[in-house]
Amino acid sequence: MKITKFDMGTQQKQYDTVLQLISLRSMNIRQNSLESARMTSNRVLELALGQNFHMRVKVYPFHVLRENPLASGAGADRMSKGMQLAYGKPIGCAARVREGQILFELKVNKEHLNIAREALIKASKKFPCSCKIVMK
Repeated sequence: MKITKFDMGTQQKQYDTVLQLISLRSMNIRQNSLESARMTSNRVLELALGQNFHMRVKVYPFHVLRENPLASGAGADRMSKGMQLAYGKPIGCAARVREGQILFELKVNKEHLNIAREALIKASKKFPCSCKIVMK
């Protein structure tokens, strides 16, 4: 599932609080994990706040993941070439994330801080790395 939106909520308003979801490890995060986290947090925010927020996905899945499928079982020796000229078929995309890189940025007003924090916590559960939430 590809990421469909990178900006959610209302961009034009002025917000007084910025929350950032930051990765604590360097790794690849697949695009379906990013989309799942985006949908989960956006659902929490829209139900509670309507459009009184602005969330931005700060990473993009550029890195193409490839797989060289090897057959196993009866007749596999006549089908497969092993790793000779192995380039592989694309199976998905991933974002290469460094330690300390911002994954999501969320702007809200101070009175909605608890809801915003809850939305980012739910989003962080969808990632394969541990994350921290920083308020600016």
